[in-house]
Amino acid sequence: MYDVREWRHAFKLDPNKELSDEDLEKVCESGTDAVIIGGSDNVTLDDTLNLMARVRRYPVPCVLEISNIEAITPGYDLYFVPTVLNSQDTAWITGIHQKAVKEFGEIMNWEEILVEGYCILNHDCKAAALTSADTNIDEDDVVAYARMAERMFHLPIFYIEYSGMYGDTQLVERVKHVLEKTTLFYGGGIHTAKQAKEMAKFADVIVVGNAIYEDIKEALKTVAVVKEKES
Repeated sequence: MYDVREWRHAFKLDPNKELSDEDLEKVCESGTDAVIIGGSDNVTLDDTLNLMARVRRYPVPCVLEISNIEAITPGYDLYFVPTVLNSQDTAWITGIHQKAVKEFGEIMNWEEILVEGYCILNHDCKAAALTSADTNIDEDDVVAYARMAERMFHLPIFYIEYSGMYGDTQLVERVKHVLEKTTLFYGGGIHTAKQAKEMAKFADVIVVGNAIYEDIKEALKTVAVVKEKES
């Protein structure tokens, strides 16, 4: 079983976006710790299955980040289930989750499922609109959500999501200081190796997504600079 506490870097692929076989091979053989498949809109079962099958040609861990129940399929190493802690719609905190467990609870392999405590902070991103996230919050609010994730809910992952926008390193550093057991993921706006190195000083795992589709060469460089910290 894979242990996210040992990860430093992950690529996130959107099943709704095109990626050539050549570029996918580069991503999967880059040395990243995992490939996460997930997106905010128009995620279909067919697209998810197709992308999973392509990633499965390589030995890299393959993770499904669930955004809708219809796109769930067997065959992944892990399943990430987001609960959006700063959502103003309870459906994104426990509602959809309860329906999924009601329908599939008897057959779910709980050892493969990790719940992520999400805090979405970019007001203009699709994820914030979709989940009705309250992005008008300050650092103290985010730190409080992080403490809730670890101390109240005992979540394995707290995920700071800026989705398309590079976030506040000072905030990420503050959050890291209050987490002891929960793994801190950061995603959003990492387009360069410099940004990856900067954010990796504080986040346990950085997630690189859009850069894959915008500048694959620069996206691939983010793996090496993060891994440098380990050596």
